[in-house]
Amino acid sequence: MMSDPSFWDDQQAAQKTINEANDIKELVNAFDQNAESLENAEVSYELVKEEEDEDLREDLEDEVKTLTEALNRFELFILLSEPYDKNNAILELHPGAGGTESQDWASMLLRMYTRWADSKGFKVDTLDYLPGEEAGVKSVTLLIKGHNAYGYLKAEKGVHRLVRISPFDSSGRRHTSFVSCDVTPELDDDIDIDIQTEDLKIDTYRSSGAGGQHVNTTDSAVRITHLPTNTVVTCQSERSQIKNRDQAMKMLKAKLYQLEIEKQKQEMAEIRGEQKEIGWGSQIRSYVFHPYSMVKDHRTDYETGNSQAVMDGELDNFIDAYLRSVMN
Repeated sequence: MMSDPSFWDDQQAAQKTINEANDIKELVNAFDQNAESLENAEVSYELVKEEEDEDLREDLEDEVKTLTEALNRFELFILLSEPYDKNNAILELHPGAGGTESQDWASMLLRMYTRWADSKGFKVDTLDYLPGEEAGVKSVTLLIKGHNAYGYLKAEKGVHRLVRISPFDSSGRRHTSFVSCDVTPELDDDIDIDIQTEDLKIDTYRSSGAGGQHVNTTDSAVRITHLPTNTVVTCQSERSQIKNRDQAMKMLKAKLYQLEIEKQKQEMAEIRGEQKEIGWGSQIRSYVFHPYSMVKDHRTDYETGNSQAVMDGELDNFIDAYLRSVMN
């Protein structure tokens, strides 16, 4: 296809084909590297059998450990084959009841996801940011750009629960806070989602971004409400109202697509008799800072005692455990 003289006539389709080719190249290269590493490990194994050399044995153990980790990553890479797994991700954080305490928890999760994205080499754009009155954030929407960003981050969708001694409580009491994390794929313009103009309510207002450099003196921020579903999206990342509106429409399209997918899943669950209640209290993960340190995912039972590492963005083990549980 890429060698066809008319390949670049449709630049959008051409770029899509190039991205697909790059994905295949990445898959094949990873396979070849793992195959080569396996051959090297087999040679090392034969040498260890022939010679009683402690250094050779230690080298072999290191090779096996490195190869095992690489194969686990490769397996997960193959498993991320669902529609839109390769897409960028739109991630939203919304604090629950609890005022400043839950808003501060949202800001901690914002830092956690930003650090995780940085560790992956992903780019993070802040599409919407509403700061808390005293601390933290009332809501934030991020566009996380990178290969398989949605495939990984769909594991984070749900309610996240924090238990700690609140720094905002003068009595030093323990508090429990909740933040809802919503994740949708950023959809291409060629995805057919029927949105009627009469079903939309579009408002413009002055930006109130995170920092003075983002605050405009014109009504450039855009809020779009899809009236039939009461779905609301906002964008204030650009200084141009037109650009914010275009991005908001992309976000709305992604949310409506996600609603349709969830509706289909719910119908299938009812048919199977496996419908589960989804509510604010049905947290997917608990983060405990006091009286002990632990982060536990309630869907997979994976847990770690190093809560600080998790808050610094070390989420791969949680994501890996969840994706394997739903794909097996």
